[in-house]
Order: sequence, then structure tokens, then C-alpha cells
Amino acid sequence: MSTLWQNIQYKMLRSGSKLNLLIGINIIVFLVVNVTDVIGKFLFNTAAVSYYTSEYLLLPAYLPKLLTHFWTPVTYMFMHDGIWHILFNMLWFYWFGLIFEEYLGKKRTLGLYFMGGLAGALLFIFSYNIFPFFTHVHAAEGATLVGASASVMAIMVATATLLPDYTLPLILIGPVKLKWLVLFFIVIDFLGITGLNAGGELSHLGGALIGFVYVKQLQKGSDWIENINKLFKPKSKLKVVSNNTSRKPTDFPRQEEIDLILDKISRSGYDSLSKQEKEILFRASNNEG
Repeated sequence: MSTLWQNIQYKMLRSGSKLNLLIGINIIVFLVVNVTDVIGKFLFNTAAVSYYTSEYLLLPAYLPKLLTHFWTPVTYMFMHDGIWHILFNMLWFYWFGLIFEEYLGKKRTLGLYFMGGLAGALLFIFSYNIFPFFTHVHAAEGATLVGASASVMAIMVATATLLPDYTLPLILIGPVKLKWLVLFFIVIDFLGITGLNAGGELSHLGGALIGFVYVKQLQKGSDWIENINKLFKPKSKLKVVSNNTSRKPTDFPRQEEIDLILDKISRSGYDSLSKQEKEILFRASNNEG
């Protein structure tokens, strides 16, 4: 048991992978909330845990309530409505997240997870308070959003935008290119925006949009996540001057080289890269990690 716990700690905290960290946090939150809820209902016949988590951790669409629950655009993306909800979210997150971190390094996963979740929250709130389909029945007053789906969709769409011809082997189906798999999910989500889970489907589309735009901007040389990180990095007062010219210029690939390679992957897939281009991408990925 101690070895298992040590392995979990290593993967979450010391492996450098933000994918493992985020999956671990989602699972821990789910277990804490649901185990305490079951104990409360079974031993004390109380649903207090369910009530307080729904009241204070899920994202409300009703603007007056949202103003007093301003933290929920963040907390909702770590909550899940049942075992199947978290299971499928984390499986897709893991499969696509591995590819995402392999090609773009481990520093961008956390940022895009939050960007996707916030984009999904924004589209959910905006739609429930603007569009007649919701406003004519005052749907926002009782609507809440729960789950990491918008964040996961951001990672999935970003990965498919970067590597559209990359294939995943699916059980009973066989190898499927990422672009067709993600397009299928987007069509399903769009068709569901007037259904029973309209809020969830809208949030998926918001996450998908930010994932697509992020990679397109990255291919143009603009890394939103890196720009945000720079705002919080303290500026060093020390200046270091080095005359050492022994370092090879190819040790750290230039951003222009990386952007050209990513653009080539987007157009014709990873297999179209030359050996030298793959080596440059590998060094860049290691440097990011």
C-alpha cells in the first residue's frame, strides 16, 4: 500500500506532468465529496454534503447568485456528477493529454485546462442569460454547471488541431484520426444545446473553441499561456553576463523553428517531419518539461 501511495505521489507531484496532477486532484475531490456524502446519508440520514457542494461549488447561471459565488467558475471544473461522468472525462483527458504533453511539453496543460474551463463557464452563463430559448422560461435561475468536460474538450481540440491526422486505436472501431473523433464530439454537443443537458453541451463548445484558437495562435508564434506566466514571474535584479561561446546554437531550438515544425505537423502530420525536425521538437519538448 505504501508503494502504491508513493507511486501516486510521484506521478502527481514529482513527475513534472500536469496531466497526472490534474487527474489526481479530480479523483481526490470526487472521492472526498462522495464518500462523505454516502457516510452522511447512510449513518445520519442527512444530505448536507450534497446540498453544500451543489450550493457552493457548482457554477450557477443566475447572475445575482454568481456575484456572491464568484469562486465557482473555478471550483465547478473539479466537480463531477457521478462515477461515469468522471470516468469518461478522465479517460479522454488522459489519452489526449499524453499526446498534448508529448508534443507541446508539460508546461501548457495546466494553463489550457483552466482556459478551457473558464471559456466553457463564460459561454454557459452568457447563453442562459441572453438567448430566448433559455430566457423565456427563466432557465438561468435554477441552472448549474458541473464537470471538467469543458477543460477536457479544450485539450482534445487543441491536440486534434495540432495533430489532425494522428490516429487513436478505439475498441470495436479501430484506428481513428483525431480530427474525425473530435469533430464527432463537437457535432454531438451542438445538436444537444437545446436538450436536457444544454448547459453542459454549451460549455463543451466553449472549451473546444478556446482549444482550437489557442493552437492556431501558437502556430503563429503567440503563446497565450506563456504570456500569462510571464506576468507572474518576478523580475530578477541581478544581471549575468557570459562570454562563453562554447554552447552550440542548436542546443535550445529557436521559437521560429518550433512554430514552423508545428505548422508542418498541422498540415501533413507528424510522420512528414524529417529526422532533424523530430530532434528539434524533442529537444524543445524536454526543455519545456
